[in-house]
Amino acid sequence: MTFCLESTIIKPENNKKINNAIILLHGYGGDGKDISMLSLNWKRYLPNTIFICPNGHESCVVNPSGFQWFDLSRDDPKYVLDEAKKAENLLRRFVDEIKNEFNLENDKICLSGFSQGCMMSINLGLTSNEKFSCIVGFSGKIIDQEYLKINKKASTNLLLIHGDADEIVSPHFLLEAKDFFIRNNIDITTHLIKDCGHHIPIEASSIALNYILKKIK
Repeated sequence: MTFCLESTIIKPENNKKINNAIILLHGYGGDGKDISMLSLNWKRYLPNTIFICPNGHESCVVNPSGFQWFDLSRDDPKYVLDEAKKAENLLRRFVDEIKNEFNLENDKICLSGFSQGCMMSINLGLTSNEKFSCIVGFSGKIIDQEYLKINKKASTNLLLIHGDADEIVSPHFLLEAKDFFIRNNIDITTHLIKDCGHHIPIEASSIALNYILKKIK
């Protein structure tokens, strides 16, 4: 089992049949092992689900031991979008590899991510030809609204969760995203976590799990 992105993979216990997959995308400077911690609680309630947590395709500029989905060293929106599109294309290939390996269709796959991984989940999930089971994003934002509006193909349902004290990605991006999705007829659910900074607390993990359990088939 070799994919185009090196990945941490958590398979169902006791060789249970794989009916669904959750792809977890880490944040800037993180890696697949970091974000895989979400599966520790989730897998008890999703016994037939495989969790696949890829490393970003580039070493992180500010943390060489971690990875990034796109470079943030230049404060240039066009540059950032161009870099994000490269990651989006690679992730699309990665998803196809997963679908072929485990005989799954898009509606059996949930995309989830934290911060930069959330941003990539949104782009990937809405620009694909077919809807995914759902998109679950933590502490992220829309990279470029105009790009997403022009390239949106699928109206995958979304859950976005953000901390009201996030010092890295401002919580106002949650409101901006909610407005965008409503205007573009995409089903969106949001949660603002009180006294929460730029991380995923237990409350957010539980909210996400309950949402996934309702969406995943």
